[in-house]
Amino acid sequence: MNTVTLEVRSPTDSLADFSQASKLGQGSEVRIIFATDELLWKVLNANRWAILNAMTGTGPLALRDIALRVGRDVKAVHTDVHALVNAGVIQRGDDGFVIPMTECIQISCRRQLELSV
Repeated sequence: MNTVTLEVRSPTDSLADFSQASKLGQGSEVRIIFATDELLWKVLNANRWAILNAMTGTGPLALRDIALRVGRDVKAVHTDVHALVNAGVIQRGDDGFVIPMTECIQISCRRQLELSV
């Protein structure tokens, strides 16, 4: 299964993992890293998640087609689609916007909780 993982990690941790994977000849897994939880949820808000759901299983779609599928106006969808393009979640091709060969988008958020007794 082709999976894209969206995760929250510090830039330092991300670079260390990238360096280790390149030394071992690994790295076929696609990851889009966000520095903070807030940035992840700013980029991937409810409207943008609806766009991803509407695009799943389709070929390239024009902005107007995406807007029709999510029931929103083209201008608002334009803003959201371009935010997803800038984040690397979707791509713009010659025939329209497309989710790259992905069967699954996974969100990974891990937090160490400090408990006081």
